[in-house]
Amino acid sequence: MFTLLRLFYWDLKHRQGRFGMLQSLVRDCPGEFGVQLRSRLYRKYFGKIGANLRVLQDVRIRNPQSIIAGDNLSLGDSNFLQAAGGIEFGDDVILGPGVKIWSANHRFDNSSARIADQGYDYKKVTIGSGVWIGANAFIMPGATIGDGVVISAGAVVGGKPIPSFKIVAGNPARVIGARDPGQPASDSMAEQDRS
Repeated sequence: MFTLLRLFYWDLKHRQGRFGMLQSLVRDCPGEFGVQLRSRLYRKYFGKIGANLRVLQDVRIRNPQSIIAGDNLSLGDSNFLQAAGGIEFGDDVILGPGVKIWSANHRFDNSSARIADQGYDYKKVTIGSGVWIGANAFIMPGATIGDGVVISAGAVVGGKPIPSFKIVAGNPARVIGARDPGQPASDSMAEQDRS
């Protein structure tokens, strides 16, 4: 019992541990009250954050101090952000439910050593402004996503650059279309209907 109390004390003593405890207490608070509570509390732990952060239910974050975000970041239900290698968001980014973003991964080069003993590779993830990431997409370490990109539901984006205003889908994700950055969304939909 003494060992458990000592571990609890050490977790509370360190900023990362305090965030973990806080996160476990407020993660599932329902409604707009829960959204506002999480948004106000979590922003204190991020490396840098703009205005209008929205954090929906069941969001899990590791290493929040390594997250930099612009204005209007919306974290969807059940997102999981592992930011050990750094995650940077532009303005007006929306994450659908179940999105996972990883910025670190196990090393596994040495086949004679246990994977758990080989350490980690840390690679920053950069997400531009005006990006929408669909439900259950997985963004892997080192990915660079340009402005205005739409990532479809279930896509797996590897550690490669995605040019601005592209639409990507699949596993592995590949470009399947483009958005016209100078055309309002309603006009581009009407144009597609005529084709």
